[in-house]
Amino acid sequence: MTLVKFNNGLKNNFSDAFETLFNDSFIADRLVSRVPAVNIAENDAEFHIELAVPGLKKEDFKINLDKNVLSISAEKKSESAEDNKKYSKREYSYNSFVRSFTLPETVDYSKIEADYTDGILKLTVAKREDAKYQSREIAVK
Repeated sequence: MTLVKFNNGLKNNFSDAFETLFNDSFIADRLVSRVPAVNIAENDAEFHIELAVPGLKKEDFKINLDKNVLSISAEKKSESAEDNKKYSKREYSYNSFVRSFTLPETVDYSKIEADYTDGILKLTVAKREDAKYQSREIAVK
């Protein structure tokens, strides 16, 4: 027995209409979750967390530490309108995100610093002294 795919013109037109609707930039921009990209690096003394978050101010960020969970969030509301003209349409924009990271036990929770420069939020999370890697040569007996 051979299966044949039935191509109904109504189905194609129907799906094309929805595809066009969801590919519209106005709707697509609001449907896509905007979570910033993150880079995490580690060296002997600390962890480095970098988030790409252009267009924000340092006042927009909230960084919280609850036990061993570091949460970084931002919220920005913007309105574009001019008061000297009569508009029939005004655009509002609301962007927010939350990123959370579970920190290892090796972290010194009192030494966490944040800096925001050129659209990059950089966090430096220091390690405890006893958790830092120690290198030594081991003699063979």
